[in-house]
Amino acid sequence: MTDLPIGGTTGLCHESTASIDEAARWLAEHREELRAQLRPIIPALRERFGLSAKEAIIAAVEAVKFERRD
Repeated sequence: MTDLPIGGTTGLCHESTASIDEAARWLAEHREELRAQLRPIIPALRERFGLSAKEAIIAAVEAVKFERRD
C-alpha cells in the first residue's frame, strides 16, 4: 500500500495557484470573446498565462465558479 501525504496536496505551489486564480478570473470575463474567435480555452489559457495543461484545466473549472457568482 502506498502512503498518502497527510493533509493532502494538489501538487501545485502558491505561485502557480495565483496564476490559476488570475487565469480563472480572466476567463470568466472573456469566455465569450474566445468563443467568438473560435479559440480553444485550454490552449488559450496555457499561452496567455504560461500554465501547464493541468493548471489550465483547473483555471477553467474555477472560472465557471466565478461566472456563477455574478
